[in-house]
Amino acid sequence: MRVLHVIAGAKGGGAEQIMLDAVTALAEAGVAQHVVTRGHNRARLEAFAQLRVPYTIAEFDKRAREPTRHAIRAATDSFRPDVVHYWMGRAAFFAPKQQREINLGWYGGYYDAERFKNCDWHVGATRHIAEHIVHEHVPTDHTGVLHGYFHMPPANAARRASVDTPEDAQVILTLSRLDWESGVDVLLEAVADVKGAYAWIAGEGPMEREFKHLAQKLGIAERVRFLGHREDRAGLLAACDVVAAPARHDPFGASTLAAWAAKRPLVTTDAAGPASFATDDMDALVTPSEDAAALAKALKRVLQDADLAAALADNGARLYRAQFTKPSFVRASMALYDRVRLGSGHAERRAPAA
Repeated sequence: MRVLHVIAGAKGGGAEQIMLDAVTALAEAGVAQHVVTRGHNRARLEAFAQLRVPYTIAEFDKRAREPTRHAIRAATDSFRPDVVHYWMGRAAFFAPKQQREINLGWYGGYYDAERFKNCDWHVGATRHIAEHIVHEHVPTDHTGVLHGYFHMPPANAARRASVDTPEDAQVILTLSRLDWESGVDVLLEAVADVKGAYAWIAGEGPMEREFKHLAQKLGIAERVRFLGHREDRAGLLAACDVVAAPARHDPFGASTLAAWAAKRPLVTTDAAGPASFATDDMDALVTPSEDAAALAKALKRVLQDADLAAALADNGARLYRAQFTKPSFVRASMALYDRVRLGSGHAERRAPAA
């Protein structure tokens, strides 16, 4: 199996991390891969190099499409992939229609299928997204689900002193882009009602200034730490007491997997992604999005009830091991890629060369 990945996303984010995790898992499984990507995340490029996965840098400039399309065609001609996996709509915008029968579009949200018009195959990050794709008039036999996984490497807990937090403080961790969809403002309002707890918010985004101003306005700035983009998620997760995922809109629930993989209790919202996976009072406490009072109540329940926190963490970890580990992702990916390869007839055309 030979897989060409194409991604044009942000420097950091959920879809970008899922893509990197996918490349990592498949590389470790011995799958031949090549990546076409933007060059703005040096750590990601270094990760590809360490995995010995070659990559091509492209600009993905919609105003000047041909250079990127040329880069994709050149990578396809030299690498001869069985599948070209386009991660999100911006990448699929550059997909050459001449190879659409092996083009696979991955939806991290509820996007218009027109953005993936040069892809014959379509998969969603969750079951709900896959149902949306079918509603977009994509044939069901060319639609599927491929959610991410979360690999939790061994890590020492982050030192609280390193982020100016008392050793005995209870810590609420949020891993999120700082935008309106993240619901970080709702989290801050909730934290104002959770006396004594500190909030660690790891992520970057366009609303960082507004959120910092809100923390000042709410009188909780001394208990909130904006950590920026962090590569040490495992250490932060190991150090926290509860993971909060307050999103208004979250199509795939990366924080859900992170909490479960780290065996940490989770408080999340009923946004579509988490709602596809989490069961309230079983493996998470699920609150209505934009309801700061409900979020605060749930956080206090977890922080004040050690038995509840342990039960949520244990049940989440059990579900993670069953469905969201690296081996389960590799099996699902290979089954999907085989569908594309066999359904496109590419296997037969490649057979003589083998």
